[in-house]
Amino acid sequence: MTARPSGLEDASVEQIMRVAIDVPLRRLFDYLPPPGVSPARLGAGLRVCVPFGRGVRVGVVMQTGPAGEETHSAPRRARSLLDETPLWPAALLSVIEWAAAYYHHPIGEVVAAALPPSLRRAAELRPAMPAAYRVTDAGRASIAPLQRRAPRQAALLQVFLAHDGVLTRDALLAEGRAVRASLKTMVGHGLIEPADRDAVAPEYARDAPPSLSEPQAAAVVPVTRRLFEFGTFLLNGVTGSGKTEVYLRVVEAVLAARRQALVLVPEIGLTAQTVRRFQARFGARVVLMHSGLGDAQRLLAYEKMRTGAADIGIGTRSSVWVPLARPGIIIVDEEHDQSYKQQEGFRYSARDVAVMRARHESIPVVLGSATPSLESQHNADAGRYTCLHLPVRAGPASLPALKIIDVRTSALRSGMSEFVLTAISETVNRGEQALVFLNRRGYAPTLFCDACGGVAMCKRCDARMTCHARDRRLQCHHCGAQRPTPAACEQCGAAELLPLGQGTERVAELLEARFGGARVVRIDRDTTRRRGALEAALQAAHSGRASILIGTQMLAKGHHFPGVSLVAVLNADAQLFSVDLRATERLAQLLVQVAGRAGRADKPGTVLIQTRLPEHWLFRALRHQGYAQMSRAMLKERESADLPPFCALALVRAEAATAETPWQFLQRVAGTIAVEKDRVSAREVEVFGPLPAPLVRRAGHFRWQLMLQSRQRPALHRLLDAVILQIEAWPEARRVRWSLDVDPAELC
Repeated sequence: MTARPSGLEDASVEQIMRVAIDVPLRRLFDYLPPPGVSPARLGAGLRVCVPFGRGVRVGVVMQTGPAGEETHSAPRRARSLLDETPLWPAALLSVIEWAAAYYHHPIGEVVAAALPPSLRRAAELRPAMPAAYRVTDAGRASIAPLQRRAPRQAALLQVFLAHDGVLTRDALLAEGRAVRASLKTMVGHGLIEPADRDAVAPEYARDAPPSLSEPQAAAVVPVTRRLFEFGTFLLNGVTGSGKTEVYLRVVEAVLAARRQALVLVPEIGLTAQTVRRFQARFGARVVLMHSGLGDAQRLLAYEKMRTGAADIGIGTRSSVWVPLARPGIIIVDEEHDQSYKQQEGFRYSARDVAVMRARHESIPVVLGSATPSLESQHNADAGRYTCLHLPVRAGPASLPALKIIDVRTSALRSGMSEFVLTAISETVNRGEQALVFLNRRGYAPTLFCDACGGVAMCKRCDARMTCHARDRRLQCHHCGAQRPTPAACEQCGAAELLPLGQGTERVAELLEARFGGARVVRIDRDTTRRRGALEAALQAAHSGRASILIGTQMLAKGHHFPGVSLVAVLNADAQLFSVDLRATERLAQLLVQVAGRAGRADKPGTVLIQTRLPEHWLFRALRHQGYAQMSRAMLKERESADLPPFCALALVRAEAATAETPWQFLQRVAGTIAVEKDRVSAREVEVFGPLPAPLVRRAGHFRWQLMLQSRQRPALHRLLDAVILQIEAWPEARRVRWSLDVDPAELC
């Protein structure tokens, strides 16, 4: 069946639509066209309202054509057609279909993930205003007559003439609320007419751009030379090297070519300064797209990018699906960040989808990071990506000095050595800022009974409860369960309860007591829940009002703190013993990123890393070699162990309220895989498990998993194709919550 009707089909043959519906079934559904809708109006990418079961659903047409042998018997008729034009161009529609196939996920759920919430409902898509308007000759001649009977229209025509007779949609809407009605009337009377945005002279450089360094200029040129063809560029720049300015210059060239840019960031709130720099440089051309916006705001941003009314879209992971009227470039900032991998439902990697989308759109994609993922580094080493280097910091800033602090024989106060406390005191006394990093929120990770040795455990997870002293509560950071801090041990009744270990709340308490005259600002998930709290904390940091910053990895993501000259990392060893195969890589990235917050202006920076394992190779490499050499060493480790990126992985996860149910389910999955391996020529695929998940019980459910591993990615996908549809049909598949994760970001 074809994706679009040719218009030449035999009129006597009933046309059908194959529709994707947001249900967990890996198939399309056949429907007849809505009443009164001719086949010529149908096409892939249109939303339709269809009967489904006992209700009505909104689906998206994926294919149309004459009914054939594969058509299900007696298809029902769709209720209505919701759109006049497809939501996605053909290239993006093909990426959506590729993603459903690659991640082996139900096509309807993939399609739903690619839509803003408003368009998943049966609301009609409001036609967007044209990108620009132009005054006609009739309009120029009508100004004087209109001044008495329609002064508002006459005034608007004068505004047009002040801008050479052409205004963009955004410039017009800035004139006031009544403009939209006036425009409709004036178009109807032939006074103005829609115009292409190309008729408007580009307006650049609201902020004067700084001069580029030689490495920055060398990074811009290869990308701008290939604006109209696919290419993947890995922009590998040390922290503070000016990657954002490279993005801005490349986007400026894209806009000059009358194209659009899509910029992905890990989290809007944590990369606000990147957003501000784009807005300062390009003004109203920029729209934001993220889940924190209301449905109406998200739909407006989506429509501006889809129709070409906006030139630059900046958004988080889901923005990779936003259609572009004139695609020009995709930029993925901090490409290594774990936030780009969706961990629930449709488990896709926005970074990988961005690369595939750029290929389908025939445009370049830039992946930027000071600590590239091992997958991206491997692709660059293999020649699949073009590597662009920014080896030095921009301007007068230099990389900070790094010191490893051995705390094995030190007396620690709330996890801090006296050496670190003294360094913070000296920094504050010089009028500079110190940043203390501890990737553990709360007051203490454990509430311990000194009488019986028991610890406060979550009742729904195999995990300890974290103490939050200020709120006098215990909280599980896995399922979110909370309860008041008990006055006595829940196991033996003794009152000798001790909070063991350190969290950001406890460290902040010590710093406030030790440096009473200095303002301490804590930045973690607990202190930034309220709307505007994160912005206020970051403003205190940027303005210099805060002398000491204490926080989790929220402080490590892309922030520019020119006043910070000292970074202290506490409990750096915690992640070294994780069962996750990417734990060492992530620790290295985290340490490099947080260290990069120091010495970003003209003040020299110092980084202190506390550890009980000062001889560990990672700390030695961090001090003497840098991330590039560290990544080479980690790649060699991965290759020798036959782990990604030298193999492909997939995880089948299952969970249920009883321990036996997911284990039995995965046992049958493993048996089916063993049978299918020979049939589909997939002997290269190894199967491990079923094994209990590292955290076996979470939120009251017992979790097991099955891992598939192969050096031959096609063989792995052939095998998954062969077994997934079988699994979906099993009765026991409805008694467990199961999922497939292709290229899992974590194994826990």
